Amino acid sequence: MTGAGYAAVVLLVLLLLGAGFLLGRRTARPVRTSDVGTPVEHATFETLHTASLAAPPLRAGLTEESARKSARGLRSLLGTDALCLTDRDRVLVWDGAGEHHGRHVMDQVRGLLASGRDTAFVSDCDDLDCPLRWAVAVPLTVDHRVLGTLIAYAPRESAVLARAAGEVARWVCVQLELAELDRSRTQLIEAEIRALRAQISPHFIFNSLAAIASFVRTDPEQARELLLEFADFTRYSFRSHGDFTTLADELHSIDQYLALVRARFGERLAVTLQVAPEVLPVALPFLCLQPLVENAVKHGLEGAVTSSRITISALDAGSEAEVVIEDDGTGMDPERLRHILRGEGGNSTGIGLLNVDERLRQVYGDDYGLVIETGIGAGMKITVRLPKYRAGVHGS
Repeated sequence: MTGAGYAAVVLLVLLLLGAGFLLGRRTARPVRTSDVGTPVEHATFETLHTASLAAPPLRAGLTEESARKSARGLRSLLGTDALCLTDRDRVLVWDGAGEHHGRHVMDQVRGLLASGRDTAFVSDCDDLDCPLRWAVAVPLTVDHRVLGTLIAYAPRESAVLARAAGEVARWVCVQLELAELDRSRTQLIEAEIRALRAQISPHFIFNSLAAIASFVRTDPEQARELLLEFADFTRYSFRSHGDFTTLADELHSIDQYLALVRARFGERLAVTLQVAPEVLPVALPFLCLQPLVENAVKHGLEGAVTSSRITISALDAGSEAEVVIEDDGTGMDPERLRHILRGEGGNSTGIGLLNVDERLRQVYGDDYGLVIETGIGAGMKITVRLPKYRAGVHGS
């Protein structure tokens, strides 16, 4: 055998051995079912994936934009030729074939919008090539109010499509209910912030400006600094964007507030501030701490008290930041405090404490309400725990 022939035989043997090795590995390690998945598993995944893509737009409510973004996914869930979403007045989106049917949709669902009951109808169409010959319309209802309709079109009557359209419409209604809850929560937070802003009393504003005016002749530079502090404090308190802020911004606003208070009371008020730098970026509800400090000032200098000390600390507590506001003032009867935190203190009494306590519980859960230690003549100590991270809570 020549050298070339021998080399060819060796190469052939190596290829056969290699093929045998690969075949042996393939047969020795059978393909696992989870690597491929069954047809049912594939169908389940595709359905859940499609639903997850359609859900986020609907969380904005039933609008033209949300309908446009979700319609294709909803039609895919139903596997129908065309799908239409309407509100009570007009077609929001048409997805699929036969868009010319959209001109008559509102007339065909008028009865449904009034009764809130599913309806099916034959779609009268003069176009012989149009595949849409039958439709089922289902109301989109939130809190017993019909917001609009979901309409699925098909070439022929189908009981399966009618049931599927009903299930998909109910799923859409759940997303719209969540959107309503989000909107209600936002409105509630805005109302609570308005209540806190209203608590920044005209007396405080008048007294601050009077204190600033008293320095205009005797200490113009001090008057200028206080005027800047007043402007920044009011600008922050009445800002129009964001439900949340950072601990750094809230403490800065408190410092400006206390500068104005000290300008009025002078040496009667002493403030100690202790802040760990690592907690400054922590996010918290807007105007959450300022009412607590205002409460400490009020009770610290109430009545015949000649002087008061307020201590504010913001310290690192592992996965949380712990803020403590303490005064050595007149304190409060614990039973009265319990009435306030139950909302039984009247229209104005303790509105700041109640407001902050409720907002903390809404954002973080009941484990994060205010912890208040007090007694008559024993001052007051308020502890606020803030998770360093909570989904949806971001300082702005």
